[in-house]
Amino acid sequence: VQLQASGGGSVQVGDSLRLSCAASGRSFSSYSLGWFRQAPGKEREVVATITWGGGDTFYADSVKGRFTISRDNAKKTMYLQMNSLKPADTAVYYCAAGVGIPSVRYDYWGQGTQVTVSS
Repeated sequence: VQLQASGGGSVQVGDSLRLSCAASGRSFSSYSLGWFRQAPGKEREVVATITWGGGDTFYADSVKGRFTISRDNAKKTMYLQMNSLKPADTAVYYCAAGVGIPSVRYDYWGQGTQVTVSS
């Protein structure tokens, strides 16, 4: 599966953005999906994940209550709605797809989209 992330940009504190991750290839609905981010000088971290059917989600503590992950298997697209953005959210955001139980191994990655939040 190939992934293409989009929707990043430069915003002010408190603004919202919606990231999209469009997939091509087969079996999109079979994959667990996730959003990850990497800020300058920091390691990549998980932001949110969603299971293949969308029934289970996970959020990093730093984004709980502000970000919402969702997917539309018919459109082969995943989303990350980001509200109340903070400067600490500034990073390159990557989408990823993978399989595995109990731990998902994310083997497929998009190219990343930059999110910059200014105060």
